[in-house]
Amino acid sequence: MTSSALPGWTTTSRQREDGAIDSEQRMRADGPVVDSSERGAAQLGSVYWREVERFMHGLVRADVAADGRVELRLRPSETVLLGFGVPETATENGSTRCTYAITGGLLARRPGGSISFSQEAAPPVLASAISGFFPRLAAAPGRPSWTGTLYEQVQRRLHLAVSKRYFAALVREEQR
Repeated sequence: MTSSALPGWTTTSRQREDGAIDSEQRMRADGPVVDSSERGAAQLGSVYWREVERFMHGLVRADVAADGRVELRLRPSETVLLGFGVPETATENGSTRCTYAITGGLLARRPGGSISFSQEAAPPVLASAISGFFPRLAAAPGRPSWTGTLYEQVQRRLHLAVSKRYFAALVREEQR
């Protein structure tokens, strides 16, 4: 399955009045792609970071600390583009989720918000969601919308492309 031909893939996005971004990508699945367990929840996160690295062809590296914190670093400078806190995992009624708080980095206007990866049980749906993120490249509150063009044309598009690859990778791994 190619990432461009994902059945039932949808995306929504909005910018709040305070400048925060909410974005969600969803895709139907034929069945569960990870176990409904802490291990399965952790796998949802680790597959995403791996796909970020693959998509960026070595330009961005996901440094994962022993406690699970993640820093996306621009190579070769090692500049932290985005930082994420310790993952919080949850499983309930067959659904599985892995959530990382956004702690800062060059692409964040300020710390805040989260990114989460989930698998809903019935019907099977995979999701990637950003909630309450303050991107430096988006239009700031009170500024004209055109000032956020760089976010819309670059950062948001990269995230959507990675999300498609991420869903395709989860499905491929489950089929093995």
